[in-house]
Amino acid sequence: MNLEVVILAAGQGTRMKSKLPKVLHPLAGKPLLSHVVSNAKKLGAQAIHVVVGHGAEQVKNAVGDFTVNWVVQEQQLGTGHAVAQAMPLLSKDSIALVLYGDVPLTSVETLKGLLHKVDEQSMALLTVNLANPTGYGRIIRDTQGQVQAIIEEKDATVEQRKIREGNTGILAVPSRKLQEWLPRLSTNNAQGEYYLTDTIAIAVAEGMPINAVVAHTEEEVQGVNSRQQLALLERWYQLQKANELMAQGVSLADPARLDIRGQVSVAQDIFIDANVLLEGNVSIGEGVCIGPNVVIKNSVVGEGVTILANSVIESAEIEAGCQVGPFARLRPGTHLAQGAKIGNFVEIKKAYIGVGSKVSHLSYVGDAELGKEVNIGAGTITCNYDGANKFKTEISDGVFVGSNTALVAPIKVGENATIGAGSTLSRDVEPNTLVVARAITRVIKDWQRPTKKK
Repeated sequence: MNLEVVILAAGQGTRMKSKLPKVLHPLAGKPLLSHVVSNAKKLGAQAIHVVVGHGAEQVKNAVGDFTVNWVVQEQQLGTGHAVAQAMPLLSKDSIALVLYGDVPLTSVETLKGLLHKVDEQSMALLTVNLANPTGYGRIIRDTQGQVQAIIEEKDATVEQRKIREGNTGILAVPSRKLQEWLPRLSTNNAQGEYYLTDTIAIAVAEGMPINAVVAHTEEEVQGVNSRQQLALLERWYQLQKANELMAQGVSLADPARLDIRGQVSVAQDIFIDANVLLEGNVSIGEGVCIGPNVVIKNSVVGEGVTILANSVIESAEIEAGCQVGPFARLRPGTHLAQGAKIGNFVEIKKAYIGVGSKVSHLSYVGDAELGKEVNIGAGTITCNYDGANKFKTEISDGVFVGSNTALVAPIKVGENATIGAGSTLSRDVEPNTLVVARAITRVIKDWQRPTKKK
């Protein structure tokens, strides 16, 4: 049978104390709802239906990269009511998997295990064993261990509240049965809402087998209802990512102080110091050493690269053997060829730095192409912007640029040319020449500084 997924994402999340819809609060750099939709895609669902309510347009715009069917729940009357809004879109011949937009970390493996337990004649329910089940609906089983009902905490007796097996709300059921059952739900409960969980009792009454699958951990089925819960779930997620990296041969100075917000591929014998942030798609080669407080986003880092403390690297390619930092910034479009060196307080933007070339101190190189073995002195800048347009600087192999030089683009500097310190150049430089462009030095002896009149 085909799989269709219904994701409930209509809640306001009042405990978040935020104008932002709860499902848009970020975990690992992307909205909670995006995690859920992404996992649904990995299950090969024929269709994904997202039920929205509070901040519906904002939610649609924020998660618009995914192809889903949007269903608006005008009034939030409970989970059963929410699923009912999507039912007209579902095929009767499909399996419906119900997920929640504020439960972001349920693994694909767990969901596949749940789907293996459902067919045309049975349903599957995901449960979890909890150290503290407060707030969860309790799973009621008979003496043979078969699921008989789910009792919400506000409706549970004192004895039922002692049960530690809790309901995650995630279930898989033939769509045709949901279409039969949902109109039969009532609001005869403490919340005055239509509970999706009441379908369990209906299934039992009809003799439909209910196959319970227990989640591996509490955290993977943890919902987010407050900023405290979001923070706890963030740290758990990050620790899982840190463990994955260490299992692949990465040494971490402190696994609790690494943040991954995207997809990271790594080789062996990498060292990552404390407070490093890896964002987007990041590839790190063998033998790389990353210092503390480094940010790397959407970049490729080659073998044997050293990135020193407090450097920020975005949409850049760094070939083998380069050194970057400390306090360096590589902006989008930066490409460092093998063995290049970018030093402290240097900013590179949309520039190719050739093999073995060095920009070691306090410089800005933007919209430029540097050849091999170029040396850029401290305080050098490429003046690439006239207030309206960008222009390119080309520096050939073997050029030596003295400190405090300004290169006004467009400009070309020929091979093995030398530019004297303190020069400002706006014309091309011939190969194998020395160019010095400084103001004439004047010396006025016995100079008296101006003084203020009393």
